[in-house]
Amino acid sequence: MTIYTGRGDDGETDLRDMTRVSKTDPRIEAYGTVDELNALVGTVRPTGHDDVDERLRTIQNHLHVVQADFANPDPDEGDPAIRADHVETIEDWIDEYDEELEPLTSFILPTGSDAGARLHHARAVCRRAERRAVGLAGAEQINEDAVQYLNRLSDGLFTFARVINQRDGEREEEPQY
Repeated sequence: MTIYTGRGDDGETDLRDMTRVSKTDPRIEAYGTVDELNALVGTVRPTGHDDVDERLRTIQNHLHVVQADFANPDPDEGDPAIRADHVETIEDWIDEYDEELEPLTSFILPTGSDAGARLHHARAVCRRAERRAVGLAGAEQINEDAVQYLNRLSDGLFTFARVINQRDGEREEEPQY
């Protein structure tokens, strides 16, 4: 079987229900940006910290579910979907890592070790994915848990970046105004 089909040569693609839409459709923009985020998270692993790596692997699987969720304009009961417990998982991880960190007293620059800086980059892409999802939600009915998941995940990626940088001995830098 070949990887190419030629079906997208006219600028359209299929949703999960085989509806043909423009590749610039807000639904495609939303799950395409989540795909970009997923690939970026994949460039961070391995971080050298097994606990973070396992969580990033879980996040990549969650992001795959978000993509499937957004690609489905008319979901059925058993279709892949992000749920409230996915959001709670991210919140639990943030809370756990926050105990390891000094409280923030100001903004910090998105820098640090290689893995830390890439996690900061992933956080910025996650915010873009969230904006695309909010735009889609303004035009069509989508799973609100998936939007909330992206919001919480951006906070999680920020926290992961801080933990990695601290563990790697990288000092946080404050912006100069």
